[in-house]
Amino acid sequence: MHRRSIELDAFERDGGIEVVARLQDRRPWADGTTSPEVLHDMELRVVVRTADLVISDAVAVMHRFPHAECPAIEPVFTGLIGLSIARGYTREVQRRFGGVSGCSHLEHLARSVGPVVVQAVASTRARKRNLLRGEADRGSGDGAAWLRDTCHIWAEGGVGEQKLRIGWRPGRGAYPAASLQELRAGDRGDAGE
Repeated sequence: MHRRSIELDAFERDGGIEVVARLQDRRPWADGTTSPEVLHDMELRVVVRTADLVISDAVAVMHRFPHAECPAIEPVFTGLIGLSIARGYTREVQRRFGGVSGCSHLEHLARSVGPVVVQAVASTRARKRNLLRGEADRGSGDGAAWLRDTCHIWAEGGVGEQKLRIGWRPGRGAYPAASLQELRAGDRGDAGE
């Protein structure tokens, strides 16, 4: 009856990450003449500085929308500029753009940007490691401090930090990473490689 597609792509830019987020709502049964097939087609482009994870640019564009007045809210999303995607990001996005202060579709995309940036930063580091054949940051024991308290694995003093302390490094060894117990026992041999 209804299909919502949300796609987020992250690109490495000079000193940052650009995320292009797009949301589309479709009615697969609609013929496009008596009933619209595409109800929403909205895009949010955000640039985040890698150095401090602060948004330096944000642009919202509504390609398809149900009311002529909908695009009037686009400029409000420049209010993302200056916002850190670190702790409290989702809460702040909801406060600034939730309900009558924004558009529920663009606000949903804005909330989705934070986790994508975190993954893009990790992907950037993994890509550089691969390009340098594993020589980059080989000695960094606290390379994931920026992930602290983002999920149960990265809780302060939790599994992720314990794995780092015994020599495991993200992006090296088996995927998914061995359990903490396996790493401690040396069962999977992917602590340091």
